[in-house]
Amino acid sequence: MPHPENLIPAKKGEIRNPKGKGKGVRNRDTILKELIALNIKFKNPLSGIEETKVTEVMMNYALLAKALAGDVQAIKEINDTLYGKIVEKKDITSDGEKINITFVKE
Repeated sequence: MPHPENLIPAKKGEIRNPKGKGKGVRNRDTILKELIALNIKFKNPLSGIEETKVTEVMMNYALLAKALAGDVQAIKEINDTLYGKIVEKKDITSDGEKINITFVKE
């Protein structure tokens, strides 16, 4: 049950959580998006040539190289990205009523 004090709207200028996240502090996802957008020099794992690419492209090269080396988890990740997760549909009948259930294999 919520505390009654939390249901009262905050007054203008009132700080309810003084130890909370400060103004201007960036979230982890914002920082990661900035890092992924950086250009980085790296050795292409597929061709062996040194290139300058966006970090996101470099990560995809690394994932593809792992998949080509036989890493089953990397192959699954690529297939899920390209074709979507495998969905298994089941029909269950109970007392004449038909129930549809969908399972997503992870």
